[in-house]
Amino acid sequence: MPARAAIRYSRAMDLKLFGTVFATVFLAELGDKTQLATLLYASDERHSRTTVFLGASAALVVCAALGVLGGVLMRGWLNPRVLSALAGASFMLLGAWTLWRAWRGEPAG
Repeated sequence: MPARAAIRYSRAMDLKLFGTVFATVFLAELGDKTQLATLLYASDERHSRTTVFLGASAALVVCAALGVLGGVLMRGWLNPRVLSALAGASFMLLGAWTLWRAWRGEPAG
């Protein structure tokens, strides 16, 4: 392991950052399609709750890992303020699209 990587991994965890990331992701996922799909699988008595939990957890961990990897790869190429603005605009567009579909009476999904 290169010395720089060893230094990076030897730092103590930033609990404020951990709390901020946890709260942000938790609130973003609460009531999301991911949670609803998990709820539907868990409500089926034919499915093991443990298997549903582990499958959903593994999927979220992989998605988070891809997000971290994407952030690491983009940090040298894209200003974090630009990335934040693009993410915010994307969420606003998705929200507007969802509201438009709901207004027209189209089913979610």
